[in-house]
Amino acid sequence: MTQPNAPTPKQPPEASLPPEKYARLREEARAPYRGLRLLIYGVFGASGLIGAVVFLAQLIAGRDVANALPNFALQTGVVALMVWLAKVDRAIARKERDRQQAKDSRL
Repeated sequence: MTQPNAPTPKQPPEASLPPEKYARLREEARAPYRGLRLLIYGVFGASGLIGAVVFLAQLIAGRDVANALPNFALQTGVVALMVWLAKVDRAIARKERDRQQAKDSRL
């Protein structure tokens, strides 16, 4: 006799999810804050770009060049740093995804 409320054997998660969704969830589990990091890089990069445009306008106008030039350099550095960090983060994600696909294809 079987009981109506007997626990059913658990299926592996791959069996209940489409493969694309399962792969995306596994990637998110490996790097849970990658999306947030990319958003922060984008926001800081945009902020740096706006600041660089403002200080460039001051430099072109010739207003307070001694103060505007280091600020312009700093804002340009912030933009460059955010672009570099985003590229590094995406390269790491691409490597992990390629490694996982190679591992899955061997199985």
